[in-house]
Amino acid sequence: MAALLVWNRWSPGRLVLVMAFIFTVIVSAASFINLGYFNFERKAPWLWFLVYLASVAVSGLFLLRAGGRPSAKGVTLNSAWRGYMSMEMAILGLYGVGLLLFPLTFGGFWPWPIDAFHAQVYSAIFLAGAGGTYLVWKSAPHEELLVLGLAQFLVGLFAILGLVITEAVMHRIDWTATGTLCWLALFGWIGISGIFKLYAVSRYFSAQSAS
Repeated sequence: MAALLVWNRWSPGRLVLVMAFIFTVIVSAASFINLGYFNFERKAPWLWFLVYLASVAVSGLFLLRAGGRPSAKGVTLNSAWRGYMSMEMAILGLYGVGLLLFPLTFGGFWPWPIDAFHAQVYSAIFLAGAGGTYLVWKSAPHEELLVLGLAQFLVGLFAILGLVITEAVMHRIDWTATGTLCWLALFGWIGISGIFKLYAVSRYFSAQSAS
């Protein structure tokens, strides 16, 4: 969202709104499916639904108003980049769908035990990422490539950092377990993929400054 303060136009707004819409729709749907997890005698559940449903409405409204507006002119991705982003989109999308439809199976290897509700909520991270990757794969404005790269880098970094900080207090993670190593590899790959996108954009802006 901070990127919109720098580029206050449809690109990267398109990417931000699409990813936000996917994320909040999935979290809202998972919440309605799992209403038994909420204690509506407390204020927190009402605020939870208010925040997410309001976000769905706002992002959905702006996407509807934008209609079929095209993205800004972008770079032409070479075959290697297009092939890689197709693979990235497929992995994120399939894993996100797996968490959504078969939460206990696809969330079973995580370093800490997660129930069906939380696995379905976490699926929003991967499906939003797949949606953003698809938009950039289809048309890659530099601003959107930068925002997607930054988002992936931060997701990978803070997911792993959050695990390390929590484990420093809880001491419950088996760092040598296959599931833990797979989880670290998954989020490490997401973060590194973001770094490569940021590097590609930085090369473009450096060339523009030089010219």
